[in-house]
Amino acid sequence: MEPPNPSPWRAWSWVPSLYFCQAIPNVAVTALSATMFKQLGVSNAEITSWIAWLQLPWVFKGAWSPLVDRLGTKRSWTAVLQFFLGAALASLALIIPGPDYLRWSLGLFWLLAFASATHDIAADGFYLLALPPHLQAAFVGVRSTFFRAANIAGQGGLVYLAGWLTEVTGDLRLAWSLVFVPPGVLFLVAGAYHLFALPRPAGDRPAPAADRAAKASWAVVLGEFFRKPGIGVILAYLLLYRLGESQLVGVSRLFLLEDRAAGGLGLTAKEVGRAYGMYGIIALTAGGILGGLAIARFGLRRMLWPMLLSMHLPNLAYVGLAVAQPEGFWMITAAVAFEQLGYGFGFSAYMVYMMLVADGPHRTAHYAVCTSFMALGMMLPMKFSGQIQEAIGYTAFFVWACLATLPSFAVLPFLRVDPAFGRRRAG
Repeated sequence: MEPPNPSPWRAWSWVPSLYFCQAIPNVAVTALSATMFKQLGVSNAEITSWIAWLQLPWVFKGAWSPLVDRLGTKRSWTAVLQFFLGAALASLALIIPGPDYLRWSLGLFWLLAFASATHDIAADGFYLLALPPHLQAAFVGVRSTFFRAANIAGQGGLVYLAGWLTEVTGDLRLAWSLVFVPPGVLFLVAGAYHLFALPRPAGDRPAPAADRAAKASWAVVLGEFFRKPGIGVILAYLLLYRLGESQLVGVSRLFLLEDRAAGGLGLTAKEVGRAYGMYGIIALTAGGILGGLAIARFGLRRMLWPMLLSMHLPNLAYVGLAVAQPEGFWMITAAVAFEQLGYGFGFSAYMVYMMLVADGPHRTAHYAVCTSFMALGMMLPMKFSGQIQEAIGYTAFFVWACLATLPSFAVLPFLRVDPAFGRRRAG
């Protein structure tokens, strides 16, 4: 078993890899699939609608989170699911070149989403058990950075790979099938690594027999969550914080790939890969780490407003891109990096607030419920984002996405946060 006060240096051996892996299936379902379908000629409205429906397992994962508490350890759930996810990702490589690929790939993407949502429950619960509260806050920037880094690696590096493979093979579907081989292999390797690297905290064990009846009752666990003081404000914050971002994320990749005649920027897959995967990740890493350090230094409450502004104001960069239609790659990349920097810094507050809400005897299940509402706040706006964009065009859509951030500003004054929460303890 791990000592009660684990070393922060030990956490560096598993927190980055765990949260990089946590994001890979999400990248495959929400980012790689969208880019692939766009290149294969599917409309924006269909893509955003499908991607939204594929997020349902993340929305409802709180419903089966008590089972993860009850059966086995979070450590074992995490490792086993990583092996399963690796096999599922590799299976996509076999399905995409074949007949009726669209229906079968959507089915596999849904299976990936379900397994990934369950992996999220286990990994997040393990994080809360393996680290004391002050290290949880200190590492939130690290975990969000590597989670987002995987998003950028998928949207950037793997998309770049798809563009390069298309040029080499001349076969778009074959190129995309090969793209899913590296993440599949990565997950199989990560599963083996985490069997040895993850610590064994004393609190990571199945529910005792005396507690199983209560923990098996989903109504009891979920009921405690919905009886938390100020639950209305909590839910409003979780649902509205990313109302604008959720719509922008659904369309921004499609905008970069869209022909200029249709209002997009006409970038190639390789150019999108460079903009996101090489330069965006540098800005994101800086923003995420700075966000975690800022909360550890000043506490969550003092950082709520600065981080909210940092999260939303950079969305204006896409309005500028849609209006100016710049042809210079570096100007486009600078705007993408600016948005990533703000996102990395601002999202840290959201992650730490969910830890605050989940704190208590059912922290794994309650944290999963929080992330379910986070996913719902992404899914519903994203579902209609493609239809809105097709109806009003890219410029008006990005203006609308910026206006959609205003409800989050209205909710923030009602949050109640202990000034000391998240702040690093002296000594």
